[in-house]
Amino acid sequence: MATITGLTRGGAVWVPKFIEAVDPEKCIACGRCFKVCARAVLELVPRADDGDDESGKVMSAAHPDDCIGCSACSRVCMKKSLSFEEA
Repeated sequence: MATITGLTRGGAVWVPKFIEAVDPEKCIACGRCFKVCARAVLELVPRADDGDDESGKVMSAAHPDDCIGCSACSRVCMKKSLSFEEA
């Protein structure tokens, strides 16, 4: 598959990075990524291990096919818990 590239308004080459997953070990379920995503890609789900986290929840890339590659979620994540892939 060919790599998708675009141009910024200033003419610089830009390669979108699409969300692949959220690391449940790093995620603190703060919701910043959820709030900044305009495409409803992320969703708060119960933690698989139901560990020590008070909320018992973690963010998940529930709808990765809806990601447009803007990386806004990555820029607001304090714990760097999101992983991406170029398409």
